[in-house]
Amino acid sequence: MDLFDYMRQEAKKKESPLAARLRPTTLDEVVGQQHIIGKDKLLYRAIKADKLSSIIFYGPPGTGKTTLAQVIAHTTSAEFTSINATTSGKKDMEAVVEGAKQTLGAYGKKTILFIDEIHRFNKGQQDYLLPFVEDGTIILIGATTENPYFEVNGALLSRSIIFELKPLDTEDIKTLINRALTDEEKGLGSYGAVIDDDALEFLANIANGDARAALTAIELGVLTTDRDESDGKIHITIDVASECIQRRVIKYDKDGDNHYDTISAFIKSMRGSDPDAAVYYLARMLYAGEDPKFIARRICICASEDVGNADPQALVVATSAFLAVERIGMPESRIILSHAATYVACAPKSNSAYGAIDLAMQEVRNNTTRQIPTHLQDAHYKSASKLGHGIGYEYAHDFPNHFSHQRYLPDGLEIGDFYRPGELGYEKVINEYLNKIRSDK
Repeated sequence: MDLFDYMRQEAKKKESPLAARLRPTTLDEVVGQQHIIGKDKLLYRAIKADKLSSIIFYGPPGTGKTTLAQVIAHTTSAEFTSINATTSGKKDMEAVVEGAKQTLGAYGKKTILFIDEIHRFNKGQQDYLLPFVEDGTIILIGATTENPYFEVNGALLSRSIIFELKPLDTEDIKTLINRALTDEEKGLGSYGAVIDDDALEFLANIANGDARAALTAIELGVLTTDRDESDGKIHITIDVASECIQRRVIKYDKDGDNHYDTISAFIKSMRGSDPDAAVYYLARMLYAGEDPKFIARRICICASEDVGNADPQALVVATSAFLAVERIGMPESRIILSHAATYVACAPKSNSAYGAIDLAMQEVRNNTTRQIPTHLQDAHYKSASKLGHGIGYEYAHDFPNHFSHQRYLPDGLEIGDFYRPGELGYEKVINEYLNKIRSDK
């Protein structure tokens, strides 16, 4: 490379987006993801030892999938090449494979192929790689925002180690923003910019674990904000931060009163059968960057606590929503959360299950342990019955309506002491059924 080529390359680097310029080249520079690159972890040891096998990086945008690939590129002795599945096809892979064969034959060096957005390749394109991954011609590093178990061929998965990257926490995002503002070589340090504490907190929260979003916003803020005449510095205030990330600032502190006030209003709106209010508070939480899984957990609790057996499907819907949110992520999870929240809000209400367990726990806590009726005890240890039933036990299925009038509660307790089904929704059916079988003689 001559001097002019070098100068052109350096100029191009400086024109790159901040998030690209700040990408680490060593493991020690990587922020976050310690669950997979901590010094005692497999991936850390494999990169340091330059002993990588094929791997798949899976996680939301801005969590460091491409960053880790770049670190590997700077540390490996193997040839490293990359393609993006959104713009590349089979011909590009064929060219890589041909080059890998030549490199392996001439120099005995393996080739690492990094495929960004690997889920964009169809089954045939993914299948093409199989024999070359199998025989070691190439070491595959795939990156995807989608669940690889659904989007990547099983044959490729079986030959790869899957590493799931998590959204960065707010402290990680703060570290990256501060690094961007102070790094004079790759960052914005030469601009003399400073950021207010509340603006830093806002950007770190609103980025929702996406480092790229936070760095793009801070770069835009620095490049478009005038210097303060009093000190000559560029001040990134919360208004500047909000404008740059195109989000209006709302009062919402994840560790403060607004967090608890909003989730409280959300739950009470579902309990109060107001789907519009429930969706409004849901939107406020999502807009402020609340963890969707936290919201999903609260919907599950409300489905049992406030709906219960009045509509047993409410918990099914809420639990399914929680699982879907875990697998899909934002922004699509907003639809799933709205689905579950409006269902729970519109369902008939009963707190009978909640009341039953609280009354039962109170009984157990406040009174001596009551004797279990003899006919309910396990007879295996008492030799009273070869079937394992206590003496006098009546097998419910031997009776009309599969119901026996024998006593199940210990002495001193009566039916209705704990579970008292209401008259709404399916609990009305439960009430009618229990009254009927108990009254039939």
